[in-house]
Amino acid sequence: MNPALAVYLTVALSVLNQIGLKGSKVLVALYALHFGAGPIAIGVLAATYASVPLLVAVYAGRVSDRAGVRPPMILGSFGMGLGLLIPLLHPALSSLYLAAAILGTSNIFFHVATHNLIGALGDKQARTKNFSTFSLGSSISGFLGPVLVGWQIDSAGYPSALAILAAIAFIPGTLLCVYGRFIPAHAVGKKEHAPGGVRELLANGPLRNTLITSGLILTGIDLFNFYMPIHGRSIGLTASFIGIVIGMQAAAAFIVRLALPRLAQRYTEKRVLTYCLLMAGLTYFLFPLLQQPVLLAAVSFILGLALGCGQPLSIILTYNHSPPGRAGEALGMRLTVNKLIQIIVPLAFGSMGAAFGVFPIFWSNAALLLAGGWLNTLYDRRHGPGSQSRTGRSGS
Repeated sequence: MNPALAVYLTVALSVLNQIGLKGSKVLVALYALHFGAGPIAIGVLAATYASVPLLVAVYAGRVSDRAGVRPPMILGSFGMGLGLLIPLLHPALSSLYLAAAILGTSNIFFHVATHNLIGALGDKQARTKNFSTFSLGSSISGFLGPVLVGWQIDSAGYPSALAILAAIAFIPGTLLCVYGRFIPAHAVGKKEHAPGGVRELLANGPLRNTLITSGLILTGIDLFNFYMPIHGRSIGLTASFIGIVIGMQAAAAFIVRLALPRLAQRYTEKRVLTYCLLMAGLTYFLFPLLQQPVLLAAVSFILGLALGCGQPLSIILTYNHSPPGRAGEALGMRLTVNKLIQIIVPLAFGSMGAAFGVFPIFWSNAALLLAGGWLNTLYDRRHGPGSQSRTGRSGS
């Protein structure tokens, strides 16, 4: 099959899967508030999404390297559908915690496998374009998931929203069971693999720096999805408008990702990533200060411009810096670092949120993003802009 068509099919499957994931984060946060949960409980819930994946992310990457990408994609799809059915069948706060653990774990298997597949569908020159196309799909799901959930909650309630998300989440796995021939042979799995363990990956300076940066960016996206509903409810916004505010971030990400290949070519991936961190950090400071819905949507759009570039660039750099034959493992390590930061930040500042509201949560994340941008600037000065990609990396 034509590699370009295979990329589009992979993106379509990922959009369906990510609608289930991104919609679930808004739904779970609002449903938890419905059950009387406070900022501490929401923080634990956000950390639950990341806790189990933290332990299995590298393993999920090894599975996609050795067994191929199709089995973990099927597992991730069906697991997400089942996770969404749990609070539907047993509506309680405890069910949301169990669902969050299953959803986060299922997403890891699907997420790492699809990234590995996209990286394998072209050489280094085509990789930025392919990941940019893939990230456009992520923006679409990031908009549709929250907006769909918000509208469905207001019009038909939480059970209906859960049922719709579960049905959507089951589709990719079902299609892959029936038709998976679009996956090229060189992305199915390999019997020979580069030696080495996690320590060797972390000893790779450019890769290690990219992993930390990626964790800050994904944490910025996830904390916004969890704590924007709390802020929105506290100022009287409906679920529908909360979904629109969150969706504006994804809409902006879609727009900026159209220009991502040109930006990366002109300024280098690493430099654009640094600017994204600084811009996102400054924007995060504004959120708890705003109560006007239109201003919240506008600032959300600006945040989407920053984080929308950062996420695909971190994936591209992780793939480019990974040792030959270990791309999936490096991508899994990327998610391990992401999840570790996603656990630490909500738990560390959830108790502060109980006393002071969402201010310390938003501002602490702003400080982390700004610090990441500053450290990236120092790293570039010491090692030079040419260190942003590994010259020996070629297409899989």
